[in-house]
Amino acid sequence: GANMGSELCQAIAENNCAHSIMSFNICYKDTGLLGVYAVAEPAQMQDLAFFTLENMVRLCHRTSEEEVARARTQLKATMLAHLDGSSNVCEDIGRQILTYGRRISPAELFARIDAVDAAQIKATANTFINDQDLACAAVGPVYELPDYNWLRR
Repeated sequence: GANMGSELCQAIAENNCAHSIMSFNICYKDTGLLGVYAVAEPAQMQDLAFFTLENMVRLCHRTSEEEVARARTQLKATMLAHLDGSSNVCEDIGRQILTYGRRISPAELFARIDAVDAAQIKATANTFINDQDLACAAVGPVYELPDYNWLRR
């Protein structure tokens, strides 16, 4: 919403582009998937796509240390909140075993998170976002969703 920290969420809220939006990241040992999930009215599809892609590409060029610090804090808080309950802890252990081959302590994980800076975000975004093919999946009345060539530009 309008009180969210990310520029993407602010742009979506200010332009009333979606009912909800969230980013996701799935890590595997040798690959991963990152993206954005949103629920929007058909008439808002083009604006939603524009602001989402604009903000993803922005990471390649304009990422501040303050923004990264805020993201680090939010990520650590989310990760700690997710460990509330034995099912979530077991899921986390399994994911770490599959990804890293061992269980990583919260202290080590937080040290890895704290080591990330804006320059690393820009470099990673340039590798995986800038001028790269993308995938888009949509359900419902998607007649206003821009075509792949528009998204890819």
